[in-house]
Parts: sequence; structure tokens; C-alpha cells
Amino acid sequence: MTSTQTALLTELEPVVEANLNRHFEKAKPWNPHDYVPWSRGRDFALLGGQDWVPEDSPLDEVAKAALFVNLLTEDNLPSYHREIALRFGPDGAWGQWVGQWTAEEARHSIAIRDYLIVTRGVDPVALEEARMVHMKAGYDSGDKSMLEALAYVSFQELATRISHRNTGRASGCPVAEQLLTRVATDENLHMVFYRNLVEAAFDIAPSATMAAVAHEVINFQMPGSTMPGFAENAVTIAKAGIYDLRSHLDDVVRPVLRFWRVFERDDLDGEGERAREELAAFLDLVEDRARHYEQRREARLAGAGVH
Repeated sequence: MTSTQTALLTELEPVVEANLNRHFEKAKPWNPHDYVPWSRGRDFALLGGQDWVPEDSPLDEVAKAALFVNLLTEDNLPSYHREIALRFGPDGAWGQWVGQWTAEEARHSIAIRDYLIVTRGVDPVALEEARMVHMKAGYDSGDKSMLEALAYVSFQELATRISHRNTGRASGCPVAEQLLTRVATDENLHMVFYRNLVEAAFDIAPSATMAAVAHEVINFQMPGSTMPGFAENAVTIAKAGIYDLRSHLDDVVRPVLRFWRVFERDDLDGEGERAREELAAFLDLVEDRARHYEQRREARLAGAGVH
């Protein structure tokens, strides 16, 4: 970490402490076991029951794909913990947040997995095999700076919130929707924490923060993008409107950029201005691509006679 990054960590610590206290006021403890319909469970073959067959699942293919991706993404928490711990450090308010965030995030994979296993929503053997592959590979964000990491998680937490929320709605199961709404609430509080830190970083180092934000928007990838079958499942999820390029642009990127007043700031130097111009040009390209996909979807639905 450069001396500039270290100085910024120190300067932001009071903001971290204030937002940690805010988080404690807003966050409500919850128990994963409360959201799982245990009465639907039954033994698998090893204990004298029956192993999973496709007919066991009450979910359609879209819901299965979305829940599979959401769960495997949450499973990689050890890697995510390492990523933020390395950049934020173990001490003071930063270290306290790292521990709090990790403990809260761990509830998500516990609850979603228990729900899927108890309801036999997906093939548990395929799920476990994919988990092993995904977690052994881990997640490595490369050489992101502390500012880039803060910018990334601001967008990523919101993207995850929307994915969970929309998956719950698309599941056709009131229990799954209730569970994923609870998970999405956590993700939103986490997003607010990181978003507020970036806002403070803009006030301290506006041009460096603008460069970090532009870099993360332009190079954004969901943390689960390396999991087995991600590309195919992502297409299924996008076609169903659970999470696609339009939702990424309009529900994630643009609202966060507006909160930071990215295109209203008048405190940027030459580097910051260049980063903002690159960001604006990239958003125009994404808008064009999102419209193209929307037109293709409308044509496909019209061809299928869907109104």
C-alpha cells in the first residue's frame, strides 16, 4: 500500500467509525434457521431416505439458476474477507467493520443453502461439487487499491441486493422470497456503508477517487463470474430480467454515481477530469448495448407470441 493510501485510510477512520455506529443502529440481528421450512426436509439415501431427483424441485429453471449463482457467490466469503482485510487492515474501526461485515455475510450462504437442501430445490451433489471448485479457486481482485476496492464494493453490494431481491420475486415461493428479501436488506446496509466512505473520499481526494470509480465501473465484474457454469446461468438470469445490463446500469451504476454527484463536481484536476470523461463515454456505450439487448428481447417475445 502506498503512503497516500495509508494516509487516506487514517483520514477516513473517523468516517468509518461514524458509519459503523450508524450500521449498528440500523442493522437488525436475525437467525438463518428462522427462514428455512424444516418441515419439508427428509433424509437422503445415506441415512435410509432417497437421493435427489429433478422432480423433487419446486423451482423452475430460472429460479434454480439464479439461486445456484447467488449461493455460490456467497460461498466465497473467505476470499472476500481476505480481500477487504488486506486493504483495510485489522485495527481500529476498519478492522471492526471487516469482522462485522464478514459475520453478517456468513448468514447468507447458511440460510440459502439450508433452504435449497431442505426443499430439494437444486441437485445437492452438483451444488457441492460446484462449491468445491469455486471455493478452491477463490476470488482474487488483483492489485486493486484501497480506493478501487471501496468503489467496487459500493456497486457490487447493490448489485447483489438487487439480484437477491429479484430472485426471491421470481422464485414462485413465498418462503424463498421472504428469505432473500432479508438477505437483500443486509446487502443494502453494506452498500450504504461503503457508498458513504467513497463519498467522504471524494471530499478528501476527489481526483484520485474519480479515477478509482471510473476504473471500477469500466472493468466491473461480479465476484462470482469465475464459478462453474456462470456464463450460461447469467444468460438465463438476464433473459428472465432478474439481473441484466439494463438493471446494472439503471439500478446500480447510475444511482450510486448520482449519490456521489460524479457529473456535478467542480473540484477535479486534469487526471480526474479525464477519468470522468472516460466514465461518461463508457456509460454511453453501455446504454447503447442495453437498448440493443432490450430490442432483441422484445423481438424474441413477439416471435413467441408473448404480450
